[in-house]
Amino acid sequence: MTTSTALLFADLTGVAVFAASGASAAVAKRLDLFGVVFVGVVAALGGGIFRDLVIDEVPPLAFADWRYAAAAAVTAAAVFWLHPQLARLRTTVLVLDAAGLGLFTVTGTLKALDAHVPAVGACMIGMLTAIGGGLGRDLLTGEIPVVLRREIYALAALAGSILVALLSAYGQAKALPLTVAATFVFVLRLVSLRRRWSAPVATLRPPRTGTRGPQG
Repeated sequence: MTTSTALLFADLTGVAVFAASGASAAVAKRLDLFGVVFVGVVAALGGGIFRDLVIDEVPPLAFADWRYAAAAAVTAAAVFWLHPQLARLRTTVLVLDAAGLGLFTVTGTLKALDAHVPAVGACMIGMLTAIGGGLGRDLLTGEIPVVLRREIYALAALAGSILVALLSAYGQAKALPLTVAATFVFVLRLVSLRRRWSAPVATLRPPRTGTRGPQG
C-alpha cells in the first residue's frame, strides 16, 4: 500500500468515525433524520475543509471527492437507523470521537507537511483538523465544545501532531509508525477521560459582599 493510498484510507476512516460520533450525539439530542445526518456530516468534514483551505488545496476534498461526503452521510444515516442497538450512546460518542481525533491528527499533520508547511505550522494545522469536527458537532447539539473544557482534548491532538512531525523528520512516515501515532492520541484521550486528567483552570476568588464603612 502506497503512502497516498494509506493516507486516503485513514482520511476516509476518520470521516466515518467522526460522522458516527456526530450522529450519535445528534440521536442523543433526539434530532430527526436530516438533523442527524447534517450534524454527522459537519462533524466528519469540518476539520478537513479547514485543513484544505489553509494549505490552499481548493476545492477542499470534501467537495471535490464524492467519497468523503458519501462516507459521512451513509455512516450518519446508519447510526440513525441502528441507534437502538448502540447501547450507552455517551460512551459510544466518546470512543468514536477519540478514534476520529487520532486519525485526523495524523492525516491533517501529514497533509500540511506534504504541502511544505513548516513543522510548527503543520502541528497546529493537524491539531485544528482534529478538533474542528468535534467543535462543530458540539455547537450544533448545544454543548459546550470539548476543546473549551478542562479535558485533555486539543492537547492530545497537539501531542500526536508533534509525534507525526518527528516521525516524518526521521523518515518514518509509514503506515505502521503513523498507526502508532494515531493510537497514541486515541489512548491518551481515553485514559485522560478515565483518570479525569485536565488542564489547569484559573481559580476565581468569590466577590466581596461589602466593605466596612468609616467608624463614627
